Amino acid sequence: MYKQLVALSCSAILALGSSALLADDDVRMDEVGTLVEQGTIQSLESLNEKALSVQPGTITDTDLDKHYGRYVYEVEIRDAEGQEWDIDLDASNGDVLEHRRDD
Repeated sequence: MYKQLVALSCSAILALGSSALLADDDVRMDEVGTLVEQGTIQSLESLNEKALSVQPGTITDTDLDKHYGRYVYEVEIRDAEGQEWDIDLDASNGDVLEHRRDD
């Protein structure tokens, strides 16, 4: 019984650790061109245009991450009133995943 409990505990710890690794990986900029050429993601220019069509303003920061196997393009925008906004796009098709004001 004790050996089974130890084995289950170890399995749970390993599973949690590996899912954390898959949860949020920054994509290196040298990988972006290949991903665009393969058709895995849209160009960063088109994703920026999409973000600005959702929330007009000035892009202040961008980041491409891989969340649970899905490429997510995160865009920070400052609007004309100085308010910060976060837009998350599915990098493969440009769909808006999240549009929120940054508090």
